[in-house]
Amino acid sequence: LKEFAGIAAGDSDPESLATLAFLYMCLAISAKYGDVPSVDILVWSELPTGAGLGSSAAYAVCLAAALLTACGGVSWTEEELALINGWAFQGERVIHGTPSGVDNAVGTWGGALRYQSGKITPLKRVPTLRILLTNTKVPRSTKALVASVKEKVLKFPAIMNPVLDSIDAISQECQSVLEAMPANPSPEYYPVLEELFDINQHHLNVIGVGHPSLDRLCRVTASHGLHSKLTGAGGGGCGITLLRP
Repeated sequence: LKEFAGIAAGDSDPESLATLAFLYMCLAISAKYGDVPSVDILVWSELPTGAGLGSSAAYAVCLAAALLTACGGVSWTEEELALINGWAFQGERVIHGTPSGVDNAVGTWGGALRYQSGKITPLKRVPTLRILLTNTKVPRSTKALVASVKEKVLKFPAIMNPVLDSIDAISQECQSVLEAMPANPSPEYYPVLEELFDINQHHLNVIGVGHPSLDRLCRVTASHGLHSKLTGAGGGGCGITLLRP
């Protein structure tokens, strides 16, 4: 496919990867469900690429839904949403190599989800939070960052696995707090979330996905009594800051 599209080996340009994902998904879906009719596909997005906002997953989900619809239509049942999500994940694999699958799952079902080892659990009682999104405008590659973390885990398993277990525990604690907030909208929950933000960011630095630009964001917001962390794969891109009501 790379040769057909004129894409050089190792080319990580977002447009090249998006083209490659389209070709793969179009050909694979056509082979399984019948030829895709002649169509014009226009892709437009306000999401910056490579910034940790799931732009590639949004692209893959929309593309999967469009191609499956063109091949015979989907009625948006739960089973068909799972089908769209599965194909979107394949598109994400073309772009990122070994993605987690969380971005395409959120792009497919929306809302807030817990995603662990391929298992998706919707969070039905989640409050509306005020979040400040800051784009450091530092480009990074999700594929390279994921590969770097994997390399560290293989090299130092006794060190890295406990850190990853701790990150999982942070996520579970955060989920418990978020699910408790709608029934009892008390300000006392925000200091807990802020502390979890800080602990999580330190852990992410430990596994090697931090960046000086994100450290600066954390310092600047901390000087105003706010708490921030990276979003997405890290290594630059965007950071989020929790704002109290």
